[in-house]
Amino acid sequence: MSDKKATLTVDGIDGAIDLPIYSGTLGPDVVDVGGLTGKGMFTYDPGFVSTAACESQITYIDGGKGTLLHRGYPIDQLAEQSDYLETCYLLLYGELPSKAQYEKFVSTVKNHTMVHEQIRTFFNGFRRDAHPMAIMCGVVGALSAFYHDSLDISDEHHRQVAAFRLIAKMPTLAAMSYKFSIGQPFMYPDNSMGYAENFLHMMFGNPCEPSNISPTLAKAMDRIFLLHADHEQNASTSTVRLAGSSGANPFACIAAGIAALWGPSHGGANEAVLEMLEEIGDVSRIDEFVARAKDKNDPFRLMGFGHRVYKNFDPRAKVMKEAADEVLAELGIENDPLLAIAKKLEQIALEDEYFIEKKLYPNVDFYSGIILKAIGIPTSMFTVIFAVGRTVGWIAHWHEMISGSYRIGRPRQLYTGHPQRDYVALDKR
Repeated sequence: MSDKKATLTVDGIDGAIDLPIYSGTLGPDVVDVGGLTGKGMFTYDPGFVSTAACESQITYIDGGKGTLLHRGYPIDQLAEQSDYLETCYLLLYGELPSKAQYEKFVSTVKNHTMVHEQIRTFFNGFRRDAHPMAIMCGVVGALSAFYHDSLDISDEHHRQVAAFRLIAKMPTLAAMSYKFSIGQPFMYPDNSMGYAENFLHMMFGNPCEPSNISPTLAKAMDRIFLLHADHEQNASTSTVRLAGSSGANPFACIAAGIAALWGPSHGGANEAVLEMLEEIGDVSRIDEFVARAKDKNDPFRLMGFGHRVYKNFDPRAKVMKEAADEVLAELGIENDPLLAIAKKLEQIALEDEYFIEKKLYPNVDFYSGIILKAIGIPTSMFTVIFAVGRTVGWIAHWHEMISGSYRIGRPRQLYTGHPQRDYVALDKR
């Protein structure tokens, strides 16, 4: 029991209400308001922005300081020195793996990259022009119809198998969604390749010739996956937890997370960056659009600058900028019209007093959008790639919740509808 408490007095209720205060390892204290229901009251917090809905040991964010920690490790250290699958291990198990543990983990993931052959025919039920995220929602949710042997959420082994399957199969399904949309044959995974390299092979390879994936592009893709691996209790992760609290199977929960991620206010940010660059159209029009962005009466916004959580800078952006510079140099396409606009906007944001004062620095979505555009990935696939990287975060939070004590999520409401009234017969209305 906490030694600290908050005391609340409410008009019309005799006596004060004592509410326990709990302290985490890092971050602000939290007030336990559970006792309010016994007094006939709820708290009111639209968007849950002031509510700690769970206890977690996975990720910590301090937006004011620009801090992002996975199991205590700073994101920039992981991005510079680790790789995506090692970060997956860290998020799932809480510690960095030994060499033997890492090799076994990578081998196990590779053993699950194939999908059931009947899933190939499942794709034929979609229109050719279906959005890849629509396909991913359907196909990932349908995995529970193909893998019955890992659906007992009370079984630790089942949860482990489901985690491996989701991490391993998401790149395969994502690439299949792309190939289906352009009418090309699906590419089977090549388990001699690394995780990100294999994804690019399945995206851009063809059965007629061997794939030759640039190490620079594979490294950049791996960093995109790593830097999107988890971001604490965001909308999609909270959705996964809420769905999981009902006892739903892990494939259904991850499909729910994909649906939440699809929203333009969440996973669509890097796609919005490219749409903005296309709207600007030419370097000669940048000053015009920057002026519009500074005009508080103009609805135009520069996408990819600033962040809702990070009030100073996005700690992921520096590493992503380095990757973007490496990719552009590798491909020799610095003169691409849209990329030229992006580079000019970046320069303005880093030098213009307006952006510096308001701390509107380029964020991870800005640089990841540039990288994906340069690699040749269409904007419709941007959020899908976000989902591939975020899958491990979703499954880690789901597993953490299911492994501990939890209750089914049941938010309450402030009711503002009609009070009770009597039914009036149809002929008397």
